[in-house]
Amino acid sequence: MTAVQGEATDEMLMVRYQRGDRGAFAELVRRYEGPIYNLAFRQLRQAPLAEDITQEVFLRIVQRAAEFKHEARFSTWLYAIARNLCVDHHRKLMHRRHPSLDQPAPGLATGNPLGDIVADPHPNATVDRVAAGSEVATCIVDAIERLPDEQREVFLLREIANLPFREIAEITGAGENTVKSRMRYALDRLQEALSDFEEYARALR
Repeated sequence: MTAVQGEATDEMLMVRYQRGDRGAFAELVRRYEGPIYNLAFRQLRQAPLAEDITQEVFLRIVQRAAEFKHEARFSTWLYAIARNLCVDHHRKLMHRRHPSLDQPAPGLATGNPLGDIVADPHPNATVDRVAAGSEVATCIVDAIERLPDEQREVFLLREIANLPFREIAEITGAGENTVKSRMRYALDRLQEALSDFEEYARALR
C-alpha cells in the first residue's frame, strides 16, 4: 500500500515498530486489516475463518518482527503470510461444503468487495440498471468461486491486494509469466461467465 506524500511508508512503520513504537504497528493494522480480511474471506468463504486468519496474520507479524529487513517490501511479506495461512486452512476445508461467496460478510472493514469492480459508476442509474448491476455482481462472485484455485489466488491478490505481478510471483512461488497467464485465464473465464452482460464483460479487459 503506497503512502501518500508526507505519510510514513509501510517499511518505515515496520522499522519503527521494531524499535518499540506500538503506534506504528497500529497504523499498519489500520492500513491492512480490511484487505487481509477480504482476501481471506474470498479464499475461504467463511467470515469467522477470515476473521481468525486476519488476527493470525498480525500475530505472526508481531512474532516475526525481528525477521523483517528494511529493504524488503512490507506488503509482499504480509501477503505471503496471509496466503500461506489461507492455503493451510483451505487444505483442511477441502472436503467440507462451503457457503457461497455472495453471503453477507459481517465485520467487513476497509477494502472493496469484488462485486464493486462491476459497480455502476453513475449515481442516477435507473432501477433497471441497479437491478442489472446486482445481478452481475452475483454472477461474477459465483464465477470467481468456480475459478481453479491457482487462478482465483492470483486474481484475488491482483484485485483485492492490488499487487504487481512481480510481487504475486514472489508470494506464490510461481514465475511472473505463469502468474500473468493465470490472471489471463481467470479473466477469460470471468468474461465467459459474463457473456450475457457484454458491457460489464468488456470492463474486465
